[in-house]
Amino acid sequence: MARHSQKRKARKGRIFVTILVALLILVGVVAVIGYFQYQSSLKEAQNDSKLKEYKFNGVKADGDAINVLLIGSDSRGADQGRSDSLMIAHYNTKTNTPKLVSIMRDTYVDIPGHGKNKINAAYSYGGPELVRQTIKENFGVDVEYYVVANFEGFPKIVDTLAPEGIKINAEKDMSKNIDVSIKKGEQVMDGKTLLQYARFRKDAEGDFGRIRRQQQVLEALKEQALDVGDVTKIPDVIGKLQGYSSTNIPNGTLMSIGADFLLGKTKTMEKFAIPVEGKWHNERIEGAGSVLRLDDMAANAQALQDFLK
Repeated sequence: MARHSQKRKARKGRIFVTILVALLILVGVVAVIGYFQYQSSLKEAQNDSKLKEYKFNGVKADGDAINVLLIGSDSRGADQGRSDSLMIAHYNTKTNTPKLVSIMRDTYVDIPGHGKNKINAAYSYGGPELVRQTIKENFGVDVEYYVVANFEGFPKIVDTLAPEGIKINAEKDMSKNIDVSIKKGEQVMDGKTLLQYARFRKDAEGDFGRIRRQQQVLEALKEQALDVGDVTKIPDVIGKLQGYSSTNIPNGTLMSIGADFLLGKTKTMEKFAIPVEGKWHNERIEGAGSVLRLDDMAANAQALQDFLK
């Protein structure tokens, strides 16, 4: 009896080892395929976009927070131009809480080494690094990473994330100064249409309506495009995102945060905007044009810091 028992234990041991080896081989194959998917997508996008890299002296935020400077650029060729949109994406890796801050491009601030001007001029003067310094000097917020996305690549990023399109409830009819005609109501938009929806500002609200729609678009991307529940898509998505944008975010950080979103670990995205309501006014300044003058810079800075806690 003892001999038969030993034989059964030996067979069980061999079966366990066989299963374990098979699993290890499977994991290895998936990892190799994922790596080649990432490299292929990255090279394809880089050859298409040809975006440059920037020097960026990012500073880590306190605790478990990651702050990423998001810059939408409409630059063409050697002309870097001003930033067309400016945001701070905040993610707490412990609580899985995403937050999004929009800074209106006409906000009048001190730009280190250049005096006072609209905040979107900082990108033209010194790229993402000067934008980071400007945010720190005026609002006391540290930013660790940056992402610059040229609007020519945005539709391709969206179409990679969501080949079937993104469902959006359009606020109103839109057609003035954009390349498409958009009707009010719920609809599915491809990357090109979504970009035009996010950029539209030829109405009474101007940039105030535009930043609301930009936040709406990013929320929709988070909820729909990344709600695929398939981690095998992460390498392809990350490769395209990196290739169609310039960023200093490490691959490991991108993969980790991407997995959180894909697996549904993240909470509802909280949103905020600068200037703070009731603490600014319109003003025309020689050399800068029409600006948003902050009535109380300290109050705006404190409100931003409180939101990011």
